Amino acid sequence: MDPVKLAIIGAVLLAVGAVAVAAGALPPSDALEIFDRVWPILVFVVAVTVVAELASIAGVFDVAACVLARLGRGRTGALWFLVVAFAAAATAFLSLDTTAVLLTPVVISVARARRLNPLPFAFTAVWLANTASLVLPVSNLTNLLAVHRLGDLGTSAFLALLGPSALVAIVVSVVLLGLFFRRGLGGRYGTAPPPRVHDRPLLIAAGVVVAGLLPLLVSGLEPWIPAVGAAVVLGAVFLWRSPRTLRVGLVPWQLVVFASGLFLTVGAIEALGSGAIVASLTGTGDDLFSLWQVAGVGMLGANVINNLPAYIALESAAGSPLRLAALLIGVNAGPLITPWASLATLLWHQRLHALGVDVPWRRYIVLGLVGAPIIVGLSVVPLALR
Repeated sequence: MDPVKLAIIGAVLLAVGAVAVAAGALPPSDALEIFDRVWPILVFVVAVTVVAELASIAGVFDVAACVLARLGRGRTGALWFLVVAFAAAATAFLSLDTTAVLLTPVVISVARARRLNPLPFAFTAVWLANTASLVLPVSNLTNLLAVHRLGDLGTSAFLALLGPSALVAIVVSVVLLGLFFRRGLGGRYGTAPPPRVHDRPLLIAAGVVVAGLLPLLVSGLEPWIPAVGAAVVLGAVFLWRSPRTLRVGLVPWQLVVFASGLFLTVGAIEALGSGAIVASLTGTGDDLFSLWQVAGVGMLGANVINNLPAYIALESAAGSPLRLAALLIGVNAGPLITPWASLATLLWHQRLHALGVDVPWRRYIVLGLVGAPIIVGLSVVPLALR
């Protein structure tokens, strides 16, 4: 989706929410509660996006991908597995949008430079961006919302709840992708020149900041605190070494406007009594079939409208930690079918189009129709075994 269109939709949603508050449909106290809940999340999203963008400009991801190519030792399958690990780690610590926007061009460039079919690497980026977003609270905006819903659940508790499911989602994604693209993952590749480093001190500083940020994101601090700190430090380095790089466009303000309007509008809809309808769709209970129902409705909602509004609309009906975890599986690992199911998918396709890589939506949808139900269904099973 075009960023301007995203901002326009967000502005319309904000206007709808404001009308709901003015008309009394959404009490001002509820609106303030929504603001108190989401501002740390939005600050984190802005800060980590700025860090990832500046790190990409400095060449951190390009150098890391070159290292992976060397570690692959000319074997295409080995390189692909290393890209899988890279995509999963980037998603886990820097969020799914970072993988979709910044990692996609890097892995495509690595594949092209070595005369490999770019499609297995392109699909790996987008599938892992979604399915690996179950790993940590900071991996997905929906996770941060769920953590707040669960009483500010810590990283270790989140991993205990969703870690096994995240592992299943990643492994099943890799197995399915390996089957889908098995013909393009065999053989060997040649060498390619290393990426050009325009400013080595800038690259080193960016690498140090990113390396320092990763453990802080799982240290127990509010995620926005280390993210803002890293953005400030890296911004200061760029102000010293490359001041022209710093621009307003680095801040994802369109996403902030969209998310703010979405939160406010969904809050108004819930205040009007949508909870009863949602509860009838998701059912009750923590047994396997009930958890499958919650995850399935979440997956369906994500692919029909988008994963973020689907989560917000269904959150109140989750009712228990296990059901909320099942919902996260549905809305995080399930958006693999329709182009609009997650913003990361749209951003991924935009980057591929800019790079001249053609991925027909028909093929994307067909693979998603096969993969999404299997991934979501199997990922729910560890919850039922708890």
